[in-house]
Amino acid sequence: MQWETVIGLEIHVQLATKTKIFSGASTAFGAAPNTQACAVDLGLPGILPVVNEEAINMAIKFGLGIDADINKVNVFERKNYFYPDLPKGYQTTQLEKPIVGAGHVDITLADGSTKSIRIHHAHLEEDAGKSLHEDFHGMSGIDLNRAGTPLIEIVTEPDLRNAEEAVAFAKKLHSIVTTLGICDGDMSQGSMRFDVNVSVRPKGQQEFGTRTETKNLNSFKFMEAAILKEVERQIDLIEDGGTVIQETRLYNGDTGEARSMRSKEEANDYRYFPCPDLLPVIIDDSRLEKLKTEMPEMPDAKKARFIADFGLSDYDAEILSADQGTANYFEATVHASDDAKLSANWIMGELSRSLNQNSIAISASPVTADMLGGLIKRIKDNTISGKIAKEVFEVLWQGECSTADAVIEKKGLKQVTDTGAIEAMIDDVLANNTQQVENYRVAEEDKRGKMIGFFVGQCMKASKGKANPGMVNQILKQKLDG
Repeated sequence: MQWETVIGLEIHVQLATKTKIFSGASTAFGAAPNTQACAVDLGLPGILPVVNEEAINMAIKFGLGIDADINKVNVFERKNYFYPDLPKGYQTTQLEKPIVGAGHVDITLADGSTKSIRIHHAHLEEDAGKSLHEDFHGMSGIDLNRAGTPLIEIVTEPDLRNAEEAVAFAKKLHSIVTTLGICDGDMSQGSMRFDVNVSVRPKGQQEFGTRTETKNLNSFKFMEAAILKEVERQIDLIEDGGTVIQETRLYNGDTGEARSMRSKEEANDYRYFPCPDLLPVIIDDSRLEKLKTEMPEMPDAKKARFIADFGLSDYDAEILSADQGTANYFEATVHASDDAKLSANWIMGELSRSLNQNSIAISASPVTADMLGGLIKRIKDNTISGKIAKEVFEVLWQGECSTADAVIEKKGLKQVTDTGAIEAMIDDVLANNTQQVENYRVAEEDKRGKMIGFFVGQCMKASKGKANPGMVNQILKQKLDG
């Protein structure tokens, strides 16, 4: 039997406010446990929450960014359940009247096709604390610093059909919230967490299968692996005569193991009711108009501009516009080098490789956009070859010099472009390789192209990589064919 996968996502996006959603406690990451949880966050008797206006504005910006409906009257509810790191015994959230209504996010797939993923809604809520299970010898510790941190929970329609689409959507959403500046996007710190609802059904069947929810996936890689594993598990279970149970599951990205966590609660199990301590939030037209004027250029618009203004391919523009930091770095490099294509190649190639190997964000790159632009200028004016440029880049990366010119001067890397010097070098190479010269001259024309590579290699070796490769090829061909 052929099976179809159906996937819906719930994404928790931690908003980049300085204080919590209902209190003035700090949201800074990395503080000592339980030093940033105040009486409001803990729900102590007699306290009253006050809504963080910046959290409201950030949620509205997200709605504007995905062309969604903005609900001008939205209400906070209490979602009641017990969990060790939920100190109040309930979570203040939104259910019936969330701040962001229906919208959409368009994704581009590996084959170049596009697909629009519907957003059901996005609501504001507070985060819970964090349970710590390491280093307590059979016990758990509770850190309530995160309790009360503002989130938007984004809920998609079940429009995704495989892991590739889910990852493409997650990356696009990451691009949107970081471009808007409403989230730092650091998944290692829990700034974005994905809950994946997965079900399978026979191909052609309209009715959905029973879904499971795998919670708190904090990387694109783990999300993809968790989906593939759960799809395989469900298909094997059904084909063996079993039944999929609606449940909450966990996936361990380090071990690749998945397990059941608990049976899945229905909405009525949470006993939602309007929060008696918070008035409805009324969003007027003047607020909406003001926030619209503050909206940055969104990734899709930036991609179109990169194609139009810089002549980039669709693929290059997609990569370079996806992340605000990368887009800013690219434009600054183009400004410094006056060459969009070489800038794109170096950012997506050498720079990206070095950043990934060292787990460094582009904003913290040791090689700044001005430094890379200066390096590209020296490639363009033939001061250095592309091969030598990689050596220069490495020196810049290590912080030994602050400009490409300084590296070239210090290391003596200036490219040899003197015709007489290159001719003398080539004459030596040909004189020392008479048999290869003879083999070349008796070879058929279509084989000579590969054979000349030997002589080019010998010349570059003799010049320690400094000879201009284009000039070497041209003069070699003249001498060998003459």
